[in-house]
Amino acid sequence: MLVGGHVSPAGGLPKALERGIERGCDAIQIFNQSPRAWRAHQHAAKDVEEFRSGLAEGPIKVVVIHAVYLINCASKEPEVRAKSVAALVHALRTGDAIGAHGVVLHPGSAVGEPLDEALERVGEAVLHALAESDSCPLLLENTAGAGGTLGRSFAELADLLDRAGGDPRVGVCLDCCHMLASGLDIRTPAGLTEVIDDFDRQVGLDRLGCLHVNDSVTPLGSNRDRHANLPDGELGREGLAAFLSEPRFEGLPALLEVPGPDGKGVDAAQIAMAKELRRQGLVRRG
Repeated sequence: MLVGGHVSPAGGLPKALERGIERGCDAIQIFNQSPRAWRAHQHAAKDVEEFRSGLAEGPIKVVVIHAVYLINCASKEPEVRAKSVAALVHALRTGDAIGAHGVVLHPGSAVGEPLDEALERVGEAVLHALAESDSCPLLLENTAGAGGTLGRSFAELADLLDRAGGDPRVGVCLDCCHMLASGLDIRTPAGLTEVIDDFDRQVGLDRLGCLHVNDSVTPLGSNRDRHANLPDGELGREGLAAFLSEPRFEGLPALLEVPGPDGKGVDAAQIAMAKELRRQGLVRRG
């Protein structure tokens, strides 16, 4: 497992690698542009070259891009849909350029529209974005929360994969905070085993490309997406240790998106905590 976290690329892509190394990351996640703005950011060619070289030679082995929060490929509103699809295409092309392991995407929200129609619009958007990019994988993240949010269940994720034509470039990112908030009890090794068995049946472990590691402020089945620092939330030490030591997750990037002690994001202490919880989980598993 490649334990790491979300870091800022402010000042240029190579700065993201530097921040990841400072925090002791094995993998990093970045936004390819401002997460709350539509304007696409074009990275300088020299930054891309330096970044790829650093990734090939340095301690950080994997980079994942998180697509911007504004994207809602399920939207029926023409302007939102057009901007969403364009932003997704741009993220995948950036992933192609920098050699990203994948682009993580929130599937979107039905916003009061019929579920089947919303899912179909997401599938169409994904197919278009794949056709407009080269090889970077797209990883649909399981979600939490109410209000028509898509991708809360494994069945919906499997449905979205089908609507994307089963393309091998499309996979899944599992977030443990979102899993708990959506009612999946992964607080013990036995509970996690049962949930991942179900994921394998409905989606397939071959589709799992990335993990988000976040404790949860809110309890099981709360339908509220609020990340907590490790191990201060509802998952706690046992749940996080189980998640981080799950044998079927071996080799995957496991990325923290926690607020950090100063509210400004993951720091070295949180990365070290995740690695220690993983070690504890591995010891318990024998």
